[in-house]
Amino acid sequence: MTRSTPSDIAFTDAVKAVQAAKGSRDRIERFTQRRPWATRLTPDIADFIAARNSAFLGTANRDGQPYIQHRGGPAGFLQVLGERTIGFADLTGNHQYISLGNLSENPSAFLFLIDYSRRRRVKFWGKARVVEDDQSVLERLRLENGKPAQRAILFEVATWDINCPQHIPLMVDASAAANALAERDARIAELEAKLANAGLQSPRNPPDPEIR
Repeated sequence: MTRSTPSDIAFTDAVKAVQAAKGSRDRIERFTQRRPWATRLTPDIADFIAARNSAFLGTANRDGQPYIQHRGGPAGFLQVLGERTIGFADLTGNHQYISLGNLSENPSAFLFLIDYSRRRRVKFWGKARVVEDDQSVLERLRLENGKPAQRAILFEVATWDINCPQHIPLMVDASAAANALAERDARIAELEAKLANAGLQSPRNPPDPEIR
């Protein structure tokens, strides 16, 4: 199939045929013509990527059997290395190496990022490769403990699109919630100290009714 627009990487002839049968093809075509899918990472999307602590990497073997693997780390473990390149350290897990095996025979890959607190998700289509012998790349993707990555995955973006927030559950990261509660408690303690210094009683600690 000849691709005339970036979205054709997702909207194959088979997908377009289903869209036409279901009555959505004309609407989708008008939308993608009015707002073509991007092929480069904008500053806004780069910031979105840098803030993520979780990602899903999709690969497939040469026969087309798909596989999705979760990747996680502190915010910043996903790094934008160029206007079309995302890189991250590949940490050793259960030693199944399904993603690595798939990429060795089929570089086509998919990256799915989601922000549950803001109900925003971004889909990236492209190709990925494993890097094990480029020290400059491994150093740049250095792990949180200070050690360089033993292996990295570089994802070359072909196109990306932002999904609507429909059906995304609203969830807050546990560490973010803990930080917010700690800030609240610190603020309450600060205000209580000011009340005490002014000789006033905190509403959280009303005077004993037996004391006159």
